[in-house]
Amino acid sequence: MTDAPQTDALVIGAGPAGLMAAEALAAAGRRVLVVDAKPSPARKFLMAGKSGLNITHAGDDFTAAYPESWLAPMLAEFGPEQVQDWCRGLGQEVFTGSSGRVFPVAMKASPLLRAWLARLAGAGVELRTQWRWTGFEAGGFAFDTPEGRAVLRPAVTVLALGGASWARLGSDAAWVPMLAARGVQITPFQPANMGFCVDWSPHMTRFFGQPVKGAALCVDDVRERGEFVVSSKGLEGGGIYAVSRAVRQGADLRLDLLPDLTVEAVAQRLARARRGDTVAARLRKLGLSPVACALVQEWGRPLPDNLAPLLKALPVQITGPRPMDEAISVAGGIARDALTDGLELRALPHVFACGEMLDWEAPTGGYLLTACLATGLWAGRAAAAAR
Repeated sequence: MTDAPQTDALVIGAGPAGLMAAEALAAAGRRVLVVDAKPSPARKFLMAGKSGLNITHAGDDFTAAYPESWLAPMLAEFGPEQVQDWCRGLGQEVFTGSSGRVFPVAMKASPLLRAWLARLAGAGVELRTQWRWTGFEAGGFAFDTPEGRAVLRPAVTVLALGGASWARLGSDAAWVPMLAARGVQITPFQPANMGFCVDWSPHMTRFFGQPVKGAALCVDDVRERGEFVVSSKGLEGGGIYAVSRAVRQGADLRLDLLPDLTVEAVAQRLARARRGDTVAARLRKLGLSPVACALVQEWGRPLPDNLAPLLKALPVQITGPRPMDEAISVAGGIARDALTDGLELRALPHVFACGEMLDWEAPTGGYLLTACLATGLWAGRAAAAAR
């Protein structure tokens, strides 16, 4: 067994939540060690920022995006304005897009992460990679490390081990049985912000990879305008993710393919078609894209004589959500009742948890990352104050 470094504050997991907890602990004067199972820190953070790091959201009523009201105090402490100030403090200017989404001017996660890691190192935070937590042993936390087996017995610990999606980047939920065995209540994980499976007929093959634009996705009384993609597996993309929670819970999904027109207006336009026009020709004359026309043929048969109501409420025929490891995020995790107001585990005194380990859910658009940062800060401050 290798000699373990001495520390009084341990953070397990070097994603955004864990690094924010480490920063809060160091600011309070704690000697902090951060360990991570992967060869480098914040891999999911870097991957999420590969196509443009959406760091937060500047829209009105930010907390309304979170079904879990218990997050409100944490988001009030570290919400969109504080996230933007934090970015600027790391030398990364930000801008707000037309949708309210906030991005660093550099658009990438890597410059922000490099500056953050440098600041943490300057504050005395030590980072060790390829340290995989394997459970509790001899009154401490046991790890497999490149140097061999290690057991740490810190005064306080913050767990920031991620959820159950993107296992290749570190969020593999391997911690669930370890905490459950210690009496920590865990809500089963479910995919969130995910696509859905569709059993396509052969005629849809040539449309795979094509986006559907300009449609509204309708679930109960909710209408979301957003683009999505027809893939060989089903439906993917931001429009689908926006309604994924309700659909996962059993709500029916319908497409309004002409959201700027009333049913009557659509009917009037259809009535102008020439007598010999095929259904496909009539649909194209309405301005529908080839892939949208194909969806009508796929899900609308037998086609009614009056197509207008169908085009305004086309039933989407899915068979279930895509697998959890393909999801952007998850619902489920450590139950709220298993935590104190300071995010300390009731079953494990002086052990705190934050980030996607916790049972909360949020849409894409900066909400996920902001809540990870906010819960990390909250848990880190509470752990720093623990005696």
